[in-house]
Amino acid sequence: MTAETRPIAVVGTGTGVGKTVVTAGLTRWLRSAGHDARAIKPAQTGWPPDDDAGFVAEACADPDAAVCPRYLEPALAPRVAAEEADEKLTYESILTACKRELERTTVPLVEGIGGLRVPLAGDREVIDLVADLEATAVVVTLSGLGTLNHTALSIDALERRGVDVLGVVCNEYEGKTVAERTNPAELERMTGYPIETVPRLEGEAPPELADGVADALSAAFLEQLPVGTER
Repeated sequence: MTAETRPIAVVGTGTGVGKTVVTAGLTRWLRSAGHDARAIKPAQTGWPPDDDAGFVAEACADPDAAVCPRYLEPALAPRVAAEEADEKLTYESILTACKRELERTTVPLVEGIGGLRVPLAGDREVIDLVADLEATAVVVTLSGLGTLNHTALSIDALERRGVDVLGVVCNEYEGKTVAERTNPAELERMTGYPIETVPRLEGEAPPELADGVADALSAAFLEQLPVGTER
């Protein structure tokens, strides 16, 4: 592995849209395809019980499949959580930790924290980290009403920062409403990017949930994932 490998950033339009299960699905699929894939959670808030890196590691049945360099107890944006917990958190420390993990991994995935404009540390936000790591983004959003605006604005923000976008994953798709049934095509029209749908997955262990994500994604989408693309 060289430090020139471009990471995959799994980013969301907000909190609770399914970034972790999509990260787990991509990481598990890449590892099953023979790649040295590893997920990096730059900072985890709400810990315990929240542990996104732990979920990915369990999904891959390997503690080395995911790492998180910093944990904070308050379930808030990292910058705010650090202030509330009276702990020091700097953007430079997060960026350095991520770069260190990138050096150790052939196919790194970086899971976002909430949405792109979530305060990370100091005056920096999640989108700053995605841009500074020169990542390629997969945007995760929910499938129902309201997703058009959130997704389009997120993609606009990424494009303004020069971040390449691989596509959009509409999570928890059930197709029960007109909004859900029409949103994928409308998002493709609005953004110009390929749209994938992942059904609502419930009641399964992390490996089965991860497999459910990978099974729902198209071969064309999975095969375009960068697995050694230099910056």
